[in-house]
Amino acid sequence: MISKIKISVVSYLNSKPFIYGIQDSPELKKHDFELQLDLPAQCAEKLINGKVDIGLVPVIVIPKLKESYIISEFCIGANGPVKTVMLYSEVPVKEIKQIYLDYQSKSSVMLTRILASELWDINPQWIPALNGYENLISKTTAAVVIGDRAFEMNGKYKYEYDLSEQWQILTGMPFVFACWVANKKLPDDFVRDFNHALKHGLENLEHVANLHALKNNNLLEYFTKHIKYEFDKEKKDALALFLHKASEINLL
Repeated sequence: MISKIKISVVSYLNSKPFIYGIQDSPELKKHDFELQLDLPAQCAEKLINGKVDIGLVPVIVIPKLKESYIISEFCIGANGPVKTVMLYSEVPVKEIKQIYLDYQSKSSVMLTRILASELWDINPQWIPALNGYENLISKTTAAVVIGDRAFEMNGKYKYEYDLSEQWQILTGMPFVFACWVANKKLPDDFVRDFNHALKHGLENLEHVANLHALKNNNLLEYFTKHIKYEFDKEKKDALALFLHKASEINLL
């Protein structure tokens, strides 16, 4: 019996509708739960190590779990450009020799490697990045940047590659960055109320966008045009393909 259900959610702007729904839902308030805000990699680590029961985790983590239950029909996905999972470079992608990989998300790292192999046909040096690596982009050294920082960086470099758009060019499919995954079987009534809470957040996108308004960026457009929250059949098929490609090139 779980006394308190612990939930880790990514703290990026694209998760704010979910966070709002969880915090504002009257149905969920009757359950004993704790909400933790984390970076994607932290969210994944906590779910793997059993420190939380549910996580909005990078999808590459799912095969690493002893038990995994996708508990929601909602996700963080995109069908074409997502605007916040980017490769920045001063040279065309075919001329890139080194790529700094964003430490914040394992899914984006894997996506970049698949694109390099199957779409761009390059074999760069992969460099694990620490804080401040964005300042090292120059000449043939590029970097993957994810999350809210990309809003500030878009337009700064000569070449920008949206990785969700590149995946669509490669496969013709959408991409799923994160899913709601539990590492154990949870009570049915909690899962039901949890999904109602997520839906509540998605029904209030305009309000959430106003709460977190960004200078020079249209957050409502980001929520409605670029982020696709429904975990539908096409996204499930795309997720299966991504995990297959990742395992195929021995990246899992």
